[in-house]
Amino acid sequence: MKKKTKQVSVSPYTEDWTPVESIQNGMIITSDKMKVTGVKVTPRNIFILSPDNQANVLIALKNFYNSIDFEFWLVVADRPVDISVYMSQLQLLYNEASSPAVRKLINQDMEKGQTFINNNIVDTEYYIMFKEKNEDAAQKKIRQLINGLASCGLNASQTSNDDLRIVLDNFLNGGQRTEFGTVMPV
Repeated sequence: MKKKTKQVSVSPYTEDWTPVESIQNGMIITSDKMKVTGVKVTPRNIFILSPDNQANVLIALKNFYNSIDFEFWLVVADRPVDISVYMSQLQLLYNEASSPAVRKLINQDMEKGQTFINNNIVDTEYYIMFKEKNEDAAQKKIRQLINGLASCGLNASQTSNDDLRIVLDNFLNGGQRTEFGTVMPV
C-alpha cells in the first residue's frame, strides 16, 4: 500500500511568508490586524556626563523600564548614511574658495566624506516597539513611552513609516545593506 505524501510549496518570496499587510500611520499592520509600532529614541552619549549624572540617567532608565506594563522589544537598526548633499555643498565651497589653505581644508573634508561613502558607514538607531490590536491603546502606549523617556532625559518620537521599513529591512536581511527599496503590497 502506497502512502500519499502531501507536498508543501515554499515560496521563495519574502512577502509571501511575512505577515505584513501594510505600513501606514507609523504602524506595521499585520495579517491578523495587529499593529506593530513604537518610538524611535534619539541616542545620547551619557559617558560625557559626570559620574553622578550618569548614575541618575541609568536609575531613571531602570525605573522607566520597570514601569512598562506591556510586552515590548528593544530594537537596534542600522540605517545607511547619505552624505551626498553634504558632499555637493563641499564641492561648491571648494569651487568658490580662492585661498589655497581653505581649499586644502575643504579637500580634506571631501576625502574624509569619500571614505565614509566607500566604507558604507551606517547610523545606528534605537527603537522600543510593541504590538497592539486597538489603535487608541497603541497611541496611549506611545505617549507613555515618550513621556517616560523624557523623564530620563531622552528624546523620542513615534516611529515613521520610513523607520519601520528600515527595521523590517534590517530584520529580513540580517543587517546587510541592500541596494533596493522595500517592496510592500498595496
